[in-house]
Amino acid sequence: MDRAAAPAALLGFAEGVLRAEGVPADHAHLLADTLVKAELWGHASHGLLRLPWYVERLRSGAMQRVTSAKVVRDGGALVVLDGCDGIGQVIADQATTLGIERAKVHGVSAVGIRRSGHFGTAAYYTRRAAEAGCVAFLCTNASPAMAPWGGREKSIGTNPWSIAAPAGRHGVLVMDLANTAVARGKVYLAAEHGTPIPADWAADAAGNPTTDPRAAIEGLILPMAGPKGYVMSFMMDVLAGVLTGSAFGDAVGGPYQADAASGAGHFLLVVDVAAMADSGEYAERVEALVDATRAAPKAAWADEILVPGELEDRNAVRNAAGIVLAAATWASLGKLAAETGVELP
Repeated sequence: MDRAAAPAALLGFAEGVLRAEGVPADHAHLLADTLVKAELWGHASHGLLRLPWYVERLRSGAMQRVTSAKVVRDGGALVVLDGCDGIGQVIADQATTLGIERAKVHGVSAVGIRRSGHFGTAAYYTRRAAEAGCVAFLCTNASPAMAPWGGREKSIGTNPWSIAAPAGRHGVLVMDLANTAVARGKVYLAAEHGTPIPADWAADAAGNPTTDPRAAIEGLILPMAGPKGYVMSFMMDVLAGVLTGSAFGDAVGGPYQADAASGAGHFLLVVDVAAMADSGEYAERVEALVDATRAAPKAAWADEILVPGELEDRNAVRNAAGIVLAAATWASLGKLAAETGVELP
């Protein structure tokens, strides 16, 4: 049966499990926070259902307990980091800190990351850059999920990307999307709930459309917008995988593969708003864009018009009272509790 728990309690549990597995306290807190934030934003596909996956990867050695990213190229505004198979969330957070610092000095920065891992929701990092007064673009590659357009075997990841920007009195604007019809985590979430998926999300191993999430996991996730989703995903792999010197294509390992090194690569671009425009003028302009968009004439089926990131902000307020987890997720967390001695909320 699905049931709810307080966000703080779930954060403490996840952090405790990771610390019991040998992850340093600050890194355990960060990884746990990314999972709980995803739940708060309404993206359970990137939430606590993934904690057991990460634990299994730590236990197998596919993901290192102690993350120590190294600078392998430093051109001032441009930096390349080697994550050394550490925790993807920690590596991406360190890259974000570095990207903001360099953008404040040079006006713009680019950070390439190689040999990282799955880092959860890309918006977690771009939001932080936007809150620091920067516009940020972040993309990553991922393990194979879809076939190239016209192909029948999966060789290309969902390769998600996010853009975030300061929005003056409106806070932060942020988009985060995969290049497939749906993030693969949502298929896993449907499998956790035991519910069918829409017929246009995925195909089975034989290439036939399916509503069975288990068959979809073994098959293909379909690209969004047909060939457009395919080419976008391909080019994100060029940026995140090929350009950074990381794994690419079907050489990238997934977070649900307990004993496979990820090799995921990321690419982060950060622009300091104050270096490109007067901050006050920028705020007025972006506020005007948001106001005009919200005030646009509505379609008959719409109650209101939202801007990017607004839905997640609303979800966070609503879910602050309690995060609902699927029964299967509770069961997997209960297993972790028994194995680590950390009390489950």
